[in-house]
Amino acid sequence: MTTTAELVDFALDLSYDDLSEETRDALKRRILDSVGIAVGAMGSETTEKIRRTVESMNDDGGCRLWGSDRYASPPDAAMLNTALVRYLDYMDSYLAPGETPHPSDNIAAVLACGELADASGEELLTAIGVSYEVQGALGYTAPVRARGWDHVTHTVISAAAGAAKILGLEREQFRNAIGIAATAHNALRVTRTGGINEWKGVASANAARNAVYSVLLARDGLEGPVDVFEGQKGWKQVISGEFEVEYTPAERVHDVMAKKYVAETYAQSAIEAVVELTAVEDIDPTDIDAIRLDTFAGAKLIIGGGEGSRYEVERKAQADHSLPYMLAVAALDGEVTTAQYTPERIGEGDVQRLLQRVEVREDPELTDRFETGEMPAVVELDVGDETYRIERDEFPGHPNDPMLWAQVTEKFETMTRERYEADHRQRIVETVRTLEDADAAELVSLLD
Repeated sequence: MTTTAELVDFALDLSYDDLSEETRDALKRRILDSVGIAVGAMGSETTEKIRRTVESMNDDGGCRLWGSDRYASPPDAAMLNTALVRYLDYMDSYLAPGETPHPSDNIAAVLACGELADASGEELLTAIGVSYEVQGALGYTAPVRARGWDHVTHTVISAAAGAAKILGLEREQFRNAIGIAATAHNALRVTRTGGINEWKGVASANAARNAVYSVLLARDGLEGPVDVFEGQKGWKQVISGEFEVEYTPAERVHDVMAKKYVAETYAQSAIEAVVELTAVEDIDPTDIDAIRLDTFAGAKLIIGGGEGSRYEVERKAQADHSLPYMLAVAALDGEVTTAQYTPERIGEGDVQRLLQRVEVREDPELTDRFETGEMPAVVELDVGDETYRIERDEFPGHPNDPMLWAQVTEKFETMTRERYEADHRQRIVETVRTLEDADAAELVSLLD
């Protein structure tokens, strides 16, 4: 399926009953993970800049701004709330050979529209399932990274699909919404190359806002190019190239990974390897002379130096996309959490010295393994006359070793305990676990 009409027909036809019990459960875990991350990001400098902008334009509105008792328009709520989910770089990822989008970037947009529509929990799960499926399908069959486009180019389409689904748009309105979103909001890859800055963690929030605005315009009768994929000078000709899609009943959610570490997706196995090796071998990190990582092409390209130096690290946006920094701080601290991205930690001499001793190499064999579903990493640590070696195929949270409720709840607790009391945290967990018996407004009311 490659046409706009076929995407719309898939979304309109998908019902809650089409979702298997396993898929419903996986979607709920993705929601809880995303909500917890958003709570952990509340008060961050970057997200507070967005909050000030959004609040300055909204005296009231129909959608809750998470982390406050303020409300805003659906697009503005999608902007702030998506930024909260995305900013820490702790969100989920869909693992495709040529692209790694983050389907959790869709959740806040769909929730905002769910509030507007007074949607049930079943409707919310179904619409989020639409977004996860569309984003995964486009990421797998129509990668855009190599052509100079950012992966949030997919997000504006998938978020629009979920938003249009939960708002109950009719078929032609839905086609117009996708046409507007996919025509007007294609993002450049320069966001993640060279000297990375704050926009890296905000670009998907802007995509979510644009998606919701596109859907509202279409709902109110504005027309868009309904042949946006297949038309002359359309998305396939200009953005992605030819592709063929077959949609599933949101089963691509099972190919989504959850992050164990606060770090870019492709760093997860390598960090796990460094943390484990230093602990098992009882290595004093101050004695490490060199760290070598053999990895796959995508990791080398994005966070290993293929799109700009990753050895000049002065702020968080650079640190969480620098393999040299992340491996160095993992060795020194034995963990990679939000604490490893404070300005003070980034600037300390021990991590700045060690990151200069990290070498990242691409191994074609590991690239082949990544493209068949692994996330391989081979790490060597030189300590005096000794070289210690470890290899990992994946990490806890990879689709081959998924985070189940116990692990997701533990991560949620870690991210939220400083803001909410135990009873409040438990209410959020139980509301998500039994979302079919709740509604969008009930969930959002807990995110104060």
